[in-house]
Amino acid sequence: MGLLCLHSNPYNSEMIYQTSLDGITEDHLTGGFFEGWPDPPQPEAHFRILQGSSYVVLAIGDDGMVIGYITAVSDHVSCAYIPYLEVLSDHRGQGIGSELVRKMIDQVSTFYMIDLSCDEMIVPFYASLGFEPGRAMLMRNYDRQASRPLGPD
Repeated sequence: MGLLCLHSNPYNSEMIYQTSLDGITEDHLTGGFFEGWPDPPQPEAHFRILQGSSYVVLAIGDDGMVIGYITAVSDHVSCAYIPYLEVLSDHRGQGIGSELVRKMIDQVSTFYMIDLSCDEMIVPFYASLGFEPGRAMLMRNYDRQASRPLGPD
C-alpha cells in the first residue's frame, strides 16, 4: 500500500495520507466532492478518475473516509499536470490541501514541468506552495461534466 504517513493536527485526531487506492472503494468517496458543480461526477465516476490518474494522494480521516485528494496525469518522463485538488468543506482550513500538494510535488519533483490551472482566487494558495502564475488555454465540454460513460451511438 502506498501509505505515506500518519499525521496528526489540532483539528483531526488522525489523518492518513496514501498514494494508492488500496482499501478504497466508491463508498469512501461519498462526502460531497465536486462542490458547486451543476452536474458533478458521482462516486463511481470519481473512483474511475482516481484510477485513471498517473499519481494520486488521498487524505483519509480516522473514520476511513476520503476527505481530500489530489491527482496528476503524466508522461512519466518530464511533465505532470495536476487537474484535481479537493478537500471536503468541513475539513478545509486545516492544512490538508497544502499537505496534499506537498506530497504530490514529492512524487513528481524530478520532472521538468509540474503544471496546473486554477481560478484567479486560488492563485495565492498555489503561489504559497512554490507555483508561479502563467497562462493557460482551456476547453470545457460542460455536457460531459458528470463523467458518465458514453452510450452506444
